[in-house]
Amino acid sequence: MKEYIERPLYIDRIKPYIGKNLIKVLTGQRRVGKSYLMMQIRDLIRENEPGTRIIYINKELHEFSMITDNVSLLEYVNRQHARKGKVALFIDEIQDIDSFEKALRDLVTRKNFDIYCTGSNARLLSGELATLLSGRYIEIRVYGLSYPEYIMFRDIKDSAETFRTYLREGGLPFLIHMGSDVHVVNEYLNTIYNTILLKDVVARYNIRNVKFMENLVLFLAGNIGSIVSARKISEYLKSQKINISIQVVIDYLGYLESSFLIHRVRRSGIMGKRIFEIGEKYFFSDIGIRNVIAGYNPTDIHKILENVVFLHLRIAGYDVTVGSEGGREIDFIASRGGKRIYVQVAYLLEKPETAEREFGNLLEIRDNFPKYVVTMDELNETDSYLGIHRIHVKDFCRMLAE
Repeated sequence: MKEYIERPLYIDRIKPYIGKNLIKVLTGQRRVGKSYLMMQIRDLIRENEPGTRIIYINKELHEFSMITDNVSLLEYVNRQHARKGKVALFIDEIQDIDSFEKALRDLVTRKNFDIYCTGSNARLLSGELATLLSGRYIEIRVYGLSYPEYIMFRDIKDSAETFRTYLREGGLPFLIHMGSDVHVVNEYLNTIYNTILLKDVVARYNIRNVKFMENLVLFLAGNIGSIVSARKISEYLKSQKINISIQVVIDYLGYLESSFLIHRVRRSGIMGKRIFEIGEKYFFSDIGIRNVIAGYNPTDIHKILENVVFLHLRIAGYDVTVGSEGGREIDFIASRGGKRIYVQVAYLLEKPETAEREFGNLLEIRDNFPKYVVTMDELNETDSYLGIHRIHVKDFCRMLAE
């Protein structure tokens, strides 16, 4: 009996590299399902290449606590196989092994190793790893459940109520075991948040001012969808009697981003490729975790929708920036494979001035790439205005998954 629900979106991205002499690195926030994806890959290899030796190392299990660095990793792997025949090596949470990149370099040169690993820190693909393994690894970014996956995992029907529940609790896969009690769900999400903050940020980067880090996360949770800067954050914290330099704010933002708790989205010119160096938006990898940090308040619905749309664009493989030019702003400019789409997100378009703003900014763009206004209004799927598509947010999320 399988221990998981399959996620074809990611397996289809990984399949072309199975058996190839490349290190497959699955990265993403804790508890988004990276380990279960490795189980699916393991079972595919067992089914299609039954003679392959499987070695599975999970650094979150005590039985592998003796593997602490590249030397002990190589010793363990060498004990597990006879140096002949194909070997599929799986290493879960590899960033917990010191100098692991040196061991991977050794193993990948042996040709008979098919290597997969997961990591919950973005910086494991920088520094020495990038230098030692240049051209020998492929990164697959993993996110929590998209809305279509959420429906599939829970085996429920798409409805307005289902989507609102998704907006409140987010897409961490294990939530299917938590039931419908909001307090139980929130307790689980809060536990995951504390693990990320304390283990992946505070402990990893030797943070001493934990209270400041918590206040910084709270500020970001309350300002998703707003353009902020390290200077603005520093000034806000000073108003709260917290005196922190701009450089420290920049460093701490980087730590949070490296843990995949948040994503930084830079601003770009709407019509050109210019990237602005100051001012960006921050979104959370999981909207449920954001909601337990800041509280789930219906008055924040626009912020929550913008976060969810951003995540679905990233899940679909788009590079995303915030469009900004001449006082006008486009919520998202999303590019993939030489094509792009423009997206405005609004809760409801009841007021004429809201509709004028959302459609007006898009009408100023003179190219022929698709343009969308994404809302919670009840609409016909074919609604459009002067060539701009108007679409319900849950339908937009489903469209991106196709």
